[in-house]
Amino acid sequence: MKINLFDDSSWHSLRPLTFTRPVADLRIGILTIAEKWGKHLNADFGYITQDYLSIKYAPKSASIFINGSVCPNETLLDAVQNLKHGQAIYANQLCLAFKTEGDFTSQPNIEKFDKVIFDADFVRIEFAEDIFKWNPNEIREDFKLITKGRTSASLSSTNTFLGDNIFVEEGAEAECAIFNSKLGPIYLGKNSEVWEGSIVRGSFALCENSSLKMGAKIYSGTTIGPHSRVGGEVNNSVIWGYSSKGHEGYLGNSVLGQWCNIGADTNNSNLKNNYAEVKLWDYDKKGFRKTGLQFCGLIMADHAKCGINTMFNTGTVAGVSANVFGAGFPRNFIPDFAWGGAHGFEVYTLKKMFETAEKVYARKDSSFDEIEKEILTKVFELTSEYRPF
Repeated sequence: MKINLFDDSSWHSLRPLTFTRPVADLRIGILTIAEKWGKHLNADFGYITQDYLSIKYAPKSASIFINGSVCPNETLLDAVQNLKHGQAIYANQLCLAFKTEGDFTSQPNIEKFDKVIFDADFVRIEFAEDIFKWNPNEIREDFKLITKGRTSASLSSTNTFLGDNIFVEEGAEAECAIFNSKLGPIYLGKNSEVWEGSIVRGSFALCENSSLKMGAKIYSGTTIGPHSRVGGEVNNSVIWGYSSKGHEGYLGNSVLGQWCNIGADTNNSNLKNNYAEVKLWDYDKKGFRKTGLQFCGLIMADHAKCGINTMFNTGTVAGVSANVFGAGFPRNFIPDFAWGGAHGFEVYTLKKMFETAEKVYARKDSSFDEIEKEILTKVFELTSEYRPF
């Protein structure tokens, strides 16, 4: 089976996280949304997304199309698998999935398709804060999906275990750590490593080739994607992969994209001093919108970085390739390709950004190729209106 996951209006509301990817490539839980659907349906998947992203995230020739902002559950999976040609599943005005006559590599007009009404619950990722909000639930769902019918590898007897809801992939290692899975599952991916003195409370996912450094304190609802290194204190946050928060400092109710780096002793606030509702920058409004949340920390897009002792205010959005440093609190919206901090910003030019990215990719044995450069060049153009400097 082949499927395509299509972007809807959530691609716009999820910026800056989606400037560099389709919505279905967002990681929430253990897997990306696309990987969830692919694994559940035993299907090869493609993407219907923005034209400039299609050079990396290509579509498949397929007859089943699924909304990339929607996470699968048993009821929705049944509805999708029971679709007939010319039918579309709707929840109110939101199209969740449809099936065409024949295979397509682009999204066809479905106005005349027969509507199948879906009135059960489901998880949709529409705004950045939805990622950490729903992450504990999705860790549990992905844990069941990945571990069903399988036997966990074992860990060293030097560790302390509270509860037994833990799954360890081949090659994962841990010594002298504490794992508490009484409140949620703990997943350790292939070749991951938990260093001495780390304390982990589920639900938690440490994906392949990632590591927790000595004395890390990890609270429930946290995901660390592949090829990442994390230390300090982390609570209900999602780090997508190839990123580093290697030192002391607090990260809470936050989302970090790929290829990010957090400097030593950096902290983010996730609760305002007056306990008021947190607002986040909205690219469509060119202003701030209410989140309805009391706890909301840092939203950091791909390639963004900060220097040591950076202090992020409650509800800060850092755009693609933002580079933050210096004393004081930077403002709550740091534009894409901004270079500076509380003292002011200037444009982080593509030439300088590319030079840095090539070195960062090389450290992870990856290649910063022309496709990445082409996408980032387009993002640089798209975000120019948000840089008033």
